[in-house]
Amino acid sequence: MSYPKERKEAVLKKMLPPQTKAIRVLATEEGISEATLYGWRKAARATGRLLPAGDRTPTGWTSADLFAAVVESLAMNEAELSTYCRQRGLYPEQIKLWRQACEQANDWERSQSRRLQDARKTDQQRIKQLEQELSRKENVSFPVKRTGHDVVYWIGTAQLREYALN
Repeated sequence: MSYPKERKEAVLKKMLPPQTKAIRVLATEEGISEATLYGWRKAARATGRLLPAGDRTPTGWTSADLFAAVVESLAMNEAELSTYCRQRGLYPEQIKLWRQACEQANDWERSQSRRLQDARKTDQQRIKQLEQELSRKENVSFPVKRTGHDVVYWIGTAQLREYALN
């Protein structure tokens, strides 16, 4: 069944913030199947329109929805951004945070590399500390009485291991 373009746009507008009606509710209200509404939303998203899922709050939006909001608002001044946010039930601070997240997303590899370098340096310091501790402990002397002799020898831990093996 084909629907007029005006009706389709009116229904898609009901999917937009701040009303953001769920597709199930819209299907009941408008008498249009859910599959058709999902198809319309998918097609509109493919053209770059911001049509978040049924959740009214931005916390339920997909990363693609957040990115679309950032791209749409990128060239706006403060007044335009405020109007844009009011129409969609957002705050300008949210858009700014999402923009920062988008900008940092491309820098993930560099920050990940830095974290790995820091972890490696910490591990190397811990290994050095443990090796020094082990070296100190190996140089500790223990009294040992050899069989058949009445002489007591003082030997280090490393020598004691050799003695025990022989």
